[in-house]
Amino acid sequence: MEFRLPDIGEGLTEGEVTRWLVKEGDAVRENQPLVEVMTDKATVEIPAPRTGRVASIRVPEGKTVPIGTVLVVIEESGGAAAPAPVAAPAAAQATAATRPVGHAPAASSGDGDGAGGKALAAPATRARARELGVDLGRIAGTGPRGRITVEDVERAASGSRAAPARPEPGRGASAPGRAVPVPAARPAPAPLPSGPREERIPLRGVRKKIAEHMVHSKHTAPHYTYVEQLDATDLVALRNEAKRIGEARGVKVTYLPFVIKALVAGFREFPLLNASLDDATGEIVVKRYYNIGIATAGPDGLIVPVVKDCDRRSLWEIAAEIQRIADSVRAGKVALEDLRGGTFTITNAGNIGGVLATPIINHPEVAILGINKIRETPVVRSGQIVIRQVCHLSLSLDHRVVDGAIAAEFMNRVVRLLEDPKLQLLETM
Repeated sequence: MEFRLPDIGEGLTEGEVTRWLVKEGDAVRENQPLVEVMTDKATVEIPAPRTGRVASIRVPEGKTVPIGTVLVVIEESGGAAAPAPVAAPAAAQATAATRPVGHAPAASSGDGDGAGGKALAAPATRARARELGVDLGRIAGTGPRGRITVEDVERAASGSRAAPARPEPGRGASAPGRAVPVPAARPAPAPLPSGPREERIPLRGVRKKIAEHMVHSKHTAPHYTYVEQLDATDLVALRNEAKRIGEARGVKVTYLPFVIKALVAGFREFPLLNASLDDATGEIVVKRYYNIGIATAGPDGLIVPVVKDCDRRSLWEIAAEIQRIADSVRAGKVALEDLRGGTFTITNAGNIGGVLATPIINHPEVAILGINKIRETPVVRSGQIVIRQVCHLSLSLDHRVVDGAIAAEFMNRVVRLLEDPKLQLLETM
C-alpha cells in the first residue's frame, strides 16, 4: 500500500520529514512508529497503518511535502503492495523539541546499538554525542521506548572524561641550602578532537522551524527591550514556604506561578501587552483571556507549551499545570493542544544564569518576558548598603503596538506585585 502524509489537523498543509524510524526492507507491525514529521506546531510521530515490509521510502529526511504525498510503500504481509485506502488516518503523537546543539569540531562516535542495530536517538542527540566523543552504542537510553537523550549523553561523557592528574616537573634548588617549592600538579590537558575540522549539520526539523519562526518575528516586528531590576527578597522567602507546602501536596512550586499571577494583573491594567497584531487585516487583537506560554527545552528542541486560563487558576493549579506540561515536553509526549492558543510568552534562564537578555517575540504575540538569575546583590535601602536577592526582568516588545511609556508602566506594576507578593492576594479579593 502507498501510505500518504495524513492530515493531522490544526489546519496544517505540509510537513517536513525529519527522521525515518525504519529503513527499506524492514518488517513493520501496525501502529509501530514509522516516521517523525515536523509541522508548524510540533514534531509528530506517525505510526505504520499496516503490518508488512517497507518496500520503498519515497520522501528523504529533510524534505518538506504537502499533505497527501506518498511517504512510503508498505508490502502487506502475504502479498504485494496494495493500493492506498481513500483516507489514511493518523494516530500522530507530538514529541518535544530541544536546545540548539553547538557546532564545534567533534570526534567521531559510534551510532550502533552494540548488536548491529541503530541506537534510538534524535539528530540533536547524535550531534551532541559526536561533539563529546561518546559512543551511543554503549548508552542505555532513559527516554520513551529507550530513546537516548542529550542528558544521557552528557552523563556518559562526564563519567568517562576524568583524566588523571599529571605532576609538572619541579625545578631544582637555585642555591645550596635553599629549597624551591615545586608547583602543584595540574590536570592533563584534554586531547585535541580528531576528525574533520568542520562539521556540517543539516538545518531541519525543530531547529529549522525555530530558525524560520525567529527570522519571521525579527523581520516583521520592530523589537525593543525594556529591563527593570527586581528586589526578589520577599518573593524568595514566600516561594520557599510555598515550595515546602507544595511538596506535601505533590506539586513542584517554582517562581513562575507568582510571575504569571503578577502578569495577569498587569494585563488587566495594560491590555495591549496581551495582544497580537493581525498583519493581514491591520488590526490589533486584544485578548481577554490569559494563556501564558513557557519556553521549555526537551530532548529534541525548544518549544512553548501553554498554560491556559491563568486568571481562573489558583497559584497551586498553575504550578501543577506547569509541572504537567514541562514533564510532557521532557518525556517527548507533549500534545498539540498544549502548544496552541498562547497570548504571551515567558522565557526563563534564571536557573542557568544571566544578568539581562533581549528575547525574540513569539510572533504574532507582541511581548515576551525574560527572567534572569536571582543573585545576592548589594543595594541601597534608607541610605544603607544591604544585601538583597536581586534579578533583572527583560521585556521585549513590538513597537508597532506597545510604546515605551506603556511598557515601563506595565513593568512597574509587575515588579511592584513581585516585590510585595502579598499584594497578589489583594488582587483576588
